[in-house]
Amino acid sequence: MITIRLFAILRNMVGKDQIELEIKGESKFKDFVSDLRIKFPQVVDMIDKKRVLVSVNQDLADENTIIKDGDEIAIMPPFSGGSEPGDLIRIQKEDFSIDDEIARVKSRSKRIGGIATFLGTARDFSKGREIKSLTFQYYEGMAQKRLHQIREKALKDFNIIEVGIVHRYGDIEIGDNIVLIVVAAEHRDEAFKACKWCIDELKRITPIWKMESTPEGDIWVEEHP
Repeated sequence: MITIRLFAILRNMVGKDQIELEIKGESKFKDFVSDLRIKFPQVVDMIDKKRVLVSVNQDLADENTIIKDGDEIAIMPPFSGGSEPGDLIRIQKEDFSIDDEIARVKSRSKRIGGIATFLGTARDFSKGREIKSLTFQYYEGMAQKRLHQIREKALKDFNIIEVGIVHRYGDIEIGDNIVLIVVAAEHRDEAFKACKWCIDELKRITPIWKMESTPEGDIWVEEHP
């Protein structure tokens, strides 16, 4: 038996956030998709059209991935969107203090000479639609794992000292904070470059999704600028 977790628009499509599927022994990815097609053809249609991503035990799957009894499969729309010592990497429901997060990063080293930040907030208009509020959903475990990978790669690839990332989930009111990235370096240039890279990478690889509440109804956002 394997567990299949569904997120964002897929949860609405199937009417539940988790389904079970029996398999015998090990199964190739294409065989898993064939078995799933019998009960949930609309989901497999999205897999075939590459409108969703599939992970096995929190690692992205491909045609060579082997699936076995007890695995956890996640089927996810494209991404919007544990913790380090000092809680530098977090996903949380409550709001955060920008000053506290900057201080948390700044306390990591006396060599810090420049700090760059990116703050994402909830706006009231997007793509020609009025937005009343936002809701963020994330894949517990995998989302934190991806944020840790972003931090580690930024520290490796840029001449910086520290990175802090905080992202909220749940219901967000217009004007409220959503995500904060704090990058500290000896000099400003590398801090700015790394900060921009971090937010771009977060939106690319982190399983966090945004739903916009509009006068016309709720809309899951599949792409993020």
